[in-house]
Amino acid sequence: MNAQPSAAQQAWGDFAPKFAELADKVLFGDIWERKELSKRDRSLATVAALVALNRTDQLRFHLHRALENGVKKQELIEEITHLAFYSGWPTAVNALTVAKEVFSKS
Repeated sequence: MNAQPSAAQQAWGDFAPKFAELADKVLFGDIWERKELSKRDRSLATVAALVALNRTDQLRFHLHRALENGVKKQELIEEITHLAFYSGWPTAVNALTVAKEVFSKS
């Protein structure tokens, strides 16, 4: 067992333990581990959804995860640029602002 608490446990474990458990077991333990899509493809799809829905808090985490899953910074910037025409210019501006912050720290 991993001695380090998961991100979900760190964020919500004390406040909403069942939510953290579901995030760990179902979302990241089951959904993200399914073999039908690579983790890289799942990262691209997740980032696209978060950009389109303007979910910048979750985008921060998933941009880091995308980099860990082999997506290049330039690919993520291109994805956000592409999405500007499908999800709206303001959502892309917000996403690029978050990406610039995340990439400057990695």
